[in-house]
Amino acid sequence: MTEVSTVGRSATAAAPIRVGLAGFGAIGRTIASALDAGIDGVELAAVAVRDPATAGERVAHLSRTPELTTVGDLARHCDLVVECAPAALLPAIAEPALSAGKTLVVLSCGALLTNMHLVDLARAHGGRIVVPSGALLGLDAVVAAAEGTIHSVTMVTRKPPLGLAGAPYLEEHGIDMGAVTEPTRVFAGTAREAAAGFPANLNVAVALSLAGVGPDATRLEIWADPTVTRNTHQVIVDADAARLSVTIENVPSENPKTGRITALSVIAALRKLRAPLAVGT
Repeated sequence: MTEVSTVGRSATAAAPIRVGLAGFGAIGRTIASALDAGIDGVELAAVAVRDPATAGERVAHLSRTPELTTVGDLARHCDLVVECAPAALLPAIAEPALSAGKTLVVLSCGALLTNMHLVDLARAHGGRIVVPSGALLGLDAVVAAAEGTIHSVTMVTRKPPLGLAGAPYLEEHGIDMGAVTEPTRVFAGTAREAAAGFPANLNVAVALSLAGVGPDATRLEIWADPTVTRNTHQVIVDADAARLSVTIENVPSENPKTGRITALSVIAALRKLRAPLAVGT
């Protein structure tokens, strides 16, 4: 992913970068534990939850209790906000942070496609939106290839049926994941269409599209596959600089829709903020 070199107007070279987590599910808790264990120059300052008054026990295991607040008030307590919440909450999380000139790390990047005004908001107020590599291998190479000419980008995703259950596209087309007994292609289309139909599943496809040829030119297949236990993504990029073919098999987190590596990608990005050596684009 692109190195985060600045984190908003309120951070200084000496002061720790104050991180706020918007969401405290499987990803948020993993990131919080890593920050609590210690990342040089970075500290957990606040966590936005639905009901701050009753959420104390959820952060009781941390050695330093963060401020418990709401998404609308989160930016006031931090320099950098990590969005790890349902996609529908992205505007409510992003707008206050970007208006305050803060850096926003977005995991629900599929929601960016219908909220591109956030990029203008960041530009107007000195904020920044960062999309981490997340569950996708080779994103740095795609970003590099896009400096030249990319001819095509295709991606094939295979997930256990449970990991796709509840997706709006499946419900609209009457596709029952409980009835899938063999590998079944349930979707073929663009990354933009996938983001709308599978908002909790295919943020990786949108991240790939933003790195490369855009959401309307990035082609995607989604397979419900009871023979796999990991969320698998195969990406093929044909460019003038290189032909890329990469496959990643992600171990699901406690949320079957999300791989464990997603949270680890954010943690790695946070370590780069003040690291004397940062590897990767």
